[in-house]
Amino acid sequence: MTTDTALKVADYKSDLKPIWCSGCGDYGVITPFYQALAEIQAQPKDTVIVSGIGCSGRFPYFCNTYGFHGVHGRALPTAAGVKIANPDLAVVAVGGDGDGLGIGGGHVAHVCRKNIDMTYILIDNSIYGLTKGQSSPTSPLDMTSKTAPYAYLEDPVNPLLMMLAYDASFVARGYSGKPKVLKELFTRALKHEGFSVLHIYSPCVSMNKQVTFKTMNEIVQPLPDDWDTSDRLKGMEMAMDTGTFYTGVVYEDHRPTIHRRLDDLEERSGRYDELGDLFRQYK
Repeated sequence: MTTDTALKVADYKSDLKPIWCSGCGDYGVITPFYQALAEIQAQPKDTVIVSGIGCSGRFPYFCNTYGFHGVHGRALPTAAGVKIANPDLAVVAVGGDGDGLGIGGGHVAHVCRKNIDMTYILIDNSIYGLTKGQSSPTSPLDMTSKTAPYAYLEDPVNPLLMMLAYDASFVARGYSGKPKVLKELFTRALKHEGFSVLHIYSPCVSMNKQVTFKTMNEIVQPLPDDWDTSDRLKGMEMAMDTGTFYTGVVYEDHRPTIHRRLDDLEERSGRYDELGDLFRQYK
C-alpha cells in the first residue's frame, strides 16, 4: 500500500482480532509494535513478519503486512531467507522462549554472526503456554509445571546473555507491562541496520502463576540514563544480574551487514565476468 497520507496505527491492524487469553501480556506487545510501525511509516507491502509455533506464532495474523507462520523453531532461518532473497523488504521474526531457545536455539548464533538486517522479537513467558504449561528453556529452577511438578531440574537459559555472547549487533530488553517503553525500543530496533534482538518478558496469566505481572513489577527497572550501549562486556555483566530486570537498549554496534558484504563480494568478483553475472542474477 503506497499512499501520500501518513499511515496510522489502524493501518497496521488486520481484520483478525488477537485471540490470546484475557490478560495475556502479548496484548501489551502487539500494540506498541503497531505504534512503532506507524512511527517509522513502514509500508505494509514491504514488510514481512515470520513466526514460529506458540502463542506468539499468531502475530502475523493480526498484522496488515505479509506474513509467514512457519514450523516450530524455524522462524529465524525462514526470516533470514526472506531478507537475503529480497533485501528491500523489512523483515521481522517473532517467537517465544520455547520456539526460539529450545528447538530453534541452534539458529541464533548463526543469524547473529551473519548480522542479517532484520529484527527478532523474542517474547518470553518461561512456559510453553499454547501446549498447556510445560517447563521451557527459561523456566527458573524453583518453578513447578506439568512437566516439573517437584520443581525444574535444568538451569534456565539467559536470553540476554546469550544474544550478547553471540554478538548480535543490537540487543534490547523490554517488558509487556511497560508498553510505552516497548514502543521506543521497537522503533530503535526496526531502524537499526543489522540484526536487532528485542527480548521481551511477557507474563502468561493462564499457565504460569509463579512469574506474574506483580512479581515482574517488583524487579523491572530502566537502564541508567548514562548507560554505554557500546560496552558489550558491561552489558553481559548486567545480564548476569538476575535480581533486577533492566529494560532498554543494552548494546548497539554498527558494523557491515551480510548484504553489504555480499555487495562488496560482487564488486570484487566483477573481474571474473562469469561469476559477476551469476551474482547479478540473484539481485
